[in-house]
Amino acid sequence: MFSDKVMDNLKRASWIRAMFEQGNKLKQEFGAENVYDYSIGNPEVEPPIEVVEAINEIAADDSPGIHRYMPNAGYPFVKKAIAGKLAVQYGMEVPDENICMVCGAAAGLNVVFKSILNPDEEVIIFAPYFAEYKFYVGNGGGMPVVVETKDDFQIDVEAFKSAITYKTKAVLINSPNNPTGVVYSEETLKDMAKVIKEKEKELGINILLISDEPYNEITYDVEKLPVVFQIFEKAVVVNSYSKSLALPGERIGYIAVSPKIESCDKLMAAIIFNNRTLGFVNAPAISQRIVEKAINASVNSDIYKERRDVLYNHLISLGFKCQKPDGAFYLFVKSPVEDELEFVAKAQKYNVLVVPGRGFGRAGYFRMSFCISLDTIKRSLPALDKIASEYF
Repeated sequence: MFSDKVMDNLKRASWIRAMFEQGNKLKQEFGAENVYDYSIGNPEVEPPIEVVEAINEIAADDSPGIHRYMPNAGYPFVKKAIAGKLAVQYGMEVPDENICMVCGAAAGLNVVFKSILNPDEEVIIFAPYFAEYKFYVGNGGGMPVVVETKDDFQIDVEAFKSAITYKTKAVLINSPNNPTGVVYSEETLKDMAKVIKEKEKELGINILLISDEPYNEITYDVEKLPVVFQIFEKAVVVNSYSKSLALPGERIGYIAVSPKIESCDKLMAAIIFNNRTLGFVNAPAISQRIVEKAINASVNSDIYKERRDVLYNHLISLGFKCQKPDGAFYLFVKSPVEDELEFVAKAQKYNVLVVPGRGFGRAGYFRMSFCISLDTIKRSLPALDKIASEYF
């Protein structure tokens, strides 16, 4: 009656959602103000004023046809606005026709994998990784190949090189990274690009670099992020406004295909086809219009930086070990005991919700999402003191 594959996947389903649901139970029992939920990346920060103004303007617009179908790739005027911003950010032109509006980055990744993968072709991902990546690759019929990163969570280029086979079809990176907050260095990415070119020539294959970039507007102490379109010959960017505009519930994002890709028109045709036939049809009409009107807006990353510093500095003072994040809004903390599930259970006794690292492919760690209110973070510090006192 049920899909064996899905039933098997359910056994390995997201620890993030599991902890989120546990948090809801604790809030019902102890009151929301007494539970410190670091489990899910659900921004507490409200959207920028430009988004609010855009929503009000669109809601008051009674022009005929505003809610009708548009081309499956999205409104041309929205894609033009995004292309204009990318030209500034990337220092190169990205044609409008190389952009497809999608229902968030999750949908975008599924569309890309469905467009490029044949059965059992491989996609390299780097641990720690966003928990759903393996399922997205599987949805496209591919096989995820996990490569461990270094102790500082930067990509181990030699390990990456060893993982490439004649079955390798794509490499997926996420920078700033969820769950570590690490930004992959330009030097590392350039080294990866060299490896890809060497392996393509050696094995007679083509490898697509896919960059998942929902956190690219949320960075700290980083002057400029490396531009994958300038570094890699074959690259696709998948982006979302869930974090940059604090709109996770509106499911809006885009796929951008590098004009350097030979026959990129065929790839775009496949992407548009799959955007339709996977059932998304098109990205939401109102959300697309919001993006066009608020194209240069973004949440203030200093808000998250303050939260990062309060939480990170306190944890370090207690004896915890953690790589200080340069972006996103997560801390990936070394568990004081080998089995981080033991620590996660201990934290729950103090109404602190964190996510075990094994859900991200790296046991022995736990993730804390600090996109919650600063007040909640500060109120949680005494509970963190009590937890730490049991280990340090």
